[in-house]
Amino acid sequence: MGLLASLPLLIGLIRHTIGPLNSTIKSLQNGLLNFRDGDFSISLVPPKDNELRQITLLYNEIGEHLRKERAHIYQRELLLDTVIQTSPQALLLVDQSDRIIYSNSSAKQLLNNGKPIQGLLLQKLLPKSPKEIVSAINSWKNGLFNYTDTNGPHSMHIGNSTFVLNAQKHRLIVLREMTRELTRAEVEVWKKVIRLISHELNNSLAPISSLAHSGKVLVTKPGKEQALEKVFDIIADRCKHLTEFTQGYASFAKLPPPSCETIAWQDLVDRIMPIQAFSLKGSLPDEPGYFDLIQLEQALLNLIKNSREAGSNSEDIELEIATDTFGQKLVLSDRGCGMSEKVLEQALLPFFSTKEQGVGLGLALCREIIDAHDGYIQLLNRPSGGCKFAFGYHGKIKKTRHVTSYATEALQMGK
Repeated sequence: MGLLASLPLLIGLIRHTIGPLNSTIKSLQNGLLNFRDGDFSISLVPPKDNELRQITLLYNEIGEHLRKERAHIYQRELLLDTVIQTSPQALLLVDQSDRIIYSNSSAKQLLNNGKPIQGLLLQKLLPKSPKEIVSAINSWKNGLFNYTDTNGPHSMHIGNSTFVLNAQKHRLIVLREMTRELTRAEVEVWKKVIRLISHELNNSLAPISSLAHSGKVLVTKPGKEQALEKVFDIIADRCKHLTEFTQGYASFAKLPPPSCETIAWQDLVDRIMPIQAFSLKGSLPDEPGYFDLIQLEQALLNLIKNSREAGSNSEDIELEIATDTFGQKLVLSDRGCGMSEKVLEQALLPFFSTKEQGVGLGLALCREIIDAHDGYIQLLNRPSGGCKFAFGYHGKIKKTRHVTSYATEALQMGK
């Protein structure tokens, strides 16, 4: 009977003990559900029980940490979005269904007169844009293109990249206005050209003028025929230098598009050998090449001449030619003085020369010729001394292959 009488008291005691525990567990459960939904704003009141108090304090600490992390991420996202939105570059993020899921203000201005474009299909938006922009975006190519609108001519650069986001392929398109930068660069080039031309003209015209005056004086004096002949020889020499100088600029500025045809490699070698001596490494490919004979001959002559001027003997200048189904590769190696790292970086630029009388057009013309053949050219120092010029291009067969693979194979051939 005593046990039955104490049972209600025992039940009440258990409820009193377990009640706060259930309440705390319920609160923790609700809080974790809020965490799952991204709500970190709720904090729990710590109970008196020491064990439960430690749990709720830890929960509150985690919630505070998550709130700070969210605020920090939000600030960083806000900063990044502000930077992107104020960027002069037009940025478009397109998903695999060709729908624009993100764009900045420059993209809206360029493609839709400042109106929102997010959520629109790219192909439905493009017809409102200049055809050059449409062509650049649809071609997926990176590089420069030009177009004209009511504000005048523009030069732009387009860049494309792809990545996977949320298991879907996305495309990032970046369009950058380059008109001002290219104009500045063009002005700088023209200034340099004018300085170079003025320098060359002054170097020749000043002595010609002086010699002409001396010749006029010598004509009046008998017995000075030999001195007068020397004056005329010097004048002729300076005129020849000026002619070669102007022809060099003309050949660089007026390089026509290559007129490619099928040509036996032996024909190319036979044309070059009598003009600039060199050694042929290995055997020539059985399959003929496909190139502009005059232009490729000029490029090789310039390279061989450059090797000789760098101090290489003719027998140390080696040319190797190879072809495969992907293209044609040529490697010219010498044992000259080589180039410094700084010179290597600038050697192919127009008007750059380390020679006292050089005009900086020989290697630049080679680069123009190879570029016109849709190829590459690369300059490297050889480990045992000298330089290596490697270049190649697709030729008649048009197959996709990365240019660096040509360079790697060509350089391996030239070792």
